[in-house]
Amino acid sequence: MKTLTYSEVRQNLTAAMNETVDDRIPILITRQKGTACVLLSLDEYQSLEETAYLMRSPNNARRLMDSIDELNAGKGLKKEINE
Repeated sequence: MKTLTYSEVRQNLTAAMNETVDDRIPILITRQKGTACVLLSLDEYQSLEETAYLMRSPNNARRLMDSIDELNAGKGLKKEINE
């Protein structure tokens, strides 16, 4: 994660936003007096929200993790999608 000061972000806000969106890299913004914050693209934020929602239920989280384990063990099925 890239780190910038509040002043650096203020002077280069457009560039910081473009970098965050284009490179999908969050930027940690530090402040002299106060808690730091993070600049994320909307896509990254929505992805984190969706992941948190899916993992909120212990049963759903277990099912997803089991599915990932099966896929990593070579037990996945490849299917063609006809449009």
